[in-house]
Amino acid sequence: MRHLTPTAVAALALLFSTFAFAADQPALPPGEKEAKARLDASPRHGEWVEIAVPGSDAKMKAFVVYPERKEKAPVVIVIQEIFGLSDWIRSVADQLAADGFIAIAPDLLSGPAGKGTDALGDRSAVTKAVSGLDPKLVTTMLNATRDYALKIPAANGKTATIGFCWGGGTSFRYATEQPDLNAAVVYYGTSPNAAALEKLKAPVLGNYGGNDNRVNATIKPAEDKVKELKKTYEPNIYEGAGHGFLRQQDGQNGANQKAAEQAWPKTITFLRENTK
Repeated sequence: MRHLTPTAVAALALLFSTFAFAADQPALPPGEKEAKARLDASPRHGEWVEIAVPGSDAKMKAFVVYPERKEKAPVVIVIQEIFGLSDWIRSVADQLAADGFIAIAPDLLSGPAGKGTDALGDRSAVTKAVSGLDPKLVTTMLNATRDYALKIPAANGKTATIGFCWGGGTSFRYATEQPDLNAAVVYYGTSPNAAALEKLKAPVLGNYGGNDNRVNATIKPAEDKVKELKKTYEPNIYEGAGHGFLRQQDGQNGANQKAAEQAWPKTITFLRENTK
């Protein structure tokens, strides 16, 4: 049997440790089909909490995942798609924790809004319920989530939002309503109107599929208004990708996967830069 030199042994050790790190901390959130398995295999601490919401006796449920790091961490509020607080949204929270953030995903169909996503049963009932949510109530619930998160001992006092589809539009809208938010990320969500953008303070990053004109038609008016206001909105459109590309990475003949691989690193860099 051939003996390896010390240099070769060190190189192999580095290679194996790199593979192990990559397996534990993948570069992207999983696609929808892999979400449950990713959650089950996660080494990070995730837990369900209950959050008091002003004006209601019913507490809202939320899923919190903590990063494994020595320093205090910024908080990212993960806003659900129109499909509610799904395993996929929870897997996004887990990936954000792998990237160094405390991630908290509120169930916006719980507390004063109802008994929660799981209680509604099928997806059609969930989408109908999310579509009927009062935006003012949603803002109250997001503020309650943010207030709760800021009191977490491991939090560093900085907060951001990230949302997808319905949650993407909500992330952008919430950034116009919460002046102390540090950053907002929008994944294929519609933009607020010009009057709302007047109140925008936090920088906003947008990620959009090229084949999503319903949403993309709202990008240019928002971009023009934000430039006029000398504020920050960075839209990115990924050609060939469809709506929901981060969840459906196997769609659009590879374009969704390519979009996800480009959008997620931009997202993490943006969040890190604005929540130091």
